[in-house]
Amino acid sequence: MRCQLLLLLGLVACSPAWAKKVDLDYQVRLLPANGQAEVRLTLADGSAVRSLDFDLGKAGVYSGFQADGKWQAQGRRGVWQPAAGKTSLSYRVQLDQKRGAAYSSRINPHWALFLGDQLVPPAHLDQQDGTELVARLAFDLPEGWSSVETAWPRIGKDKFRIDNVSRLFDRPTGWMLAGDLGSRRARLGDTEVTVAAPVGQGMRRMDNLTLLTFVWPQLQALFPRNPPKLLLVGARDGMWRGAAAAHGSLYLHSGRPMVSENGSSPLLREVVQLFTQLHGRDGSDWLVESLTDYYANELLRRSGGLSDDRYQAWQARLSKQGAKVARLKGEHATPAQVARGVMLLQALDKEIRIHTQARRSLDDVVRGLMRLPGVSTEDFVQISENVLGRQSEVLQSKALR
Repeated sequence: MRCQLLLLLGLVACSPAWAKKVDLDYQVRLLPANGQAEVRLTLADGSAVRSLDFDLGKAGVYSGFQADGKWQAQGRRGVWQPAAGKTSLSYRVQLDQKRGAAYSSRINPHWALFLGDQLVPPAHLDQQDGTELVARLAFDLPEGWSSVETAWPRIGKDKFRIDNVSRLFDRPTGWMLAGDLGSRRARLGDTEVTVAAPVGQGMRRMDNLTLLTFVWPQLQALFPRNPPKLLLVGARDGMWRGAAAAHGSLYLHSGRPMVSENGSSPLLREVVQLFTQLHGRDGSDWLVESLTDYYANELLRRSGGLSDDRYQAWQARLSKQGAKVARLKGEHATPAQVARGVMLLQALDKEIRIHTQARRSLDDVVRGLMRLPGVSTEDFVQISENVLGRQSEVLQSKALR
């Protein structure tokens, strides 16, 4: 009995409620003149952290390090051992980044659009037992800039709370936008949705918000996730003409259509990726990409935005594009492999619905895959056949071998 009591007391003492909370503040000053931001990390009590071991990535992105305590840089790594008491590490980061000839992130005299991941490099945290860091992010904006938007909860003017339960070291992530902004907001289900872009950049804020409102009920029915906040950002001048999802946020070039002439939607494709959070492994990139394409189209169809004849035309294009694909698995899926994969998913969905008298479908398969940290073709086959209740004829395809 005494041993059980001591064990219980030990478990309670290790619980988060008893952890010593130490403030970790990120202060960011945006510097449009040189394409950079100045970042300062401040720990309220440096003795709570033994070290932060940063992955500095490509040479030249981070520079000008100044630290209280000990700082040691070697190659791609930089290790900070904080001083006791209130202690800081500061440096500069290059925000202007290009993908080919266009910017994937940019800061200019009027606005900045970038990933929060850029501000603080990924790091391994070695901290004292019984310690919990409470992270906050604050911006010092250039004169004349009206506001800043992130996917994190706002706790003050230009200030946000950073709390990621899946990580020990909380750092800013997701798309961020600052400058003279225009925004449109709506509450969809349990999610606060914001569409924001710099003024004069041609972003169709209300159109995007309307499309999200239109498909949201089907999105919620498909994927049982309710993010507290979703941020959609976009710009035009010099920016990469694509779409990309990040933590709680999406980027869409303001010149891209929400629904293309062929019926595909760059916006919905990234929304599906954000909600499913599927990551392929063991050469199963085809699976993630095909599921993303399949459900981006399904959201439109189930919401009434895609007629039967247009859906059949889409299927005909897929069949033609993927006709010569003999193998789906590989490191990076080609458009033809993705098309072939979507056709396989459609056939599997039909097989499951027929065999279960429409009680189950591919939706049940993808919900099972969403529980895994990484998905493989073998996982997909196993979960599909569990849902089906027998061996699948569709999944005997030679393209899966």
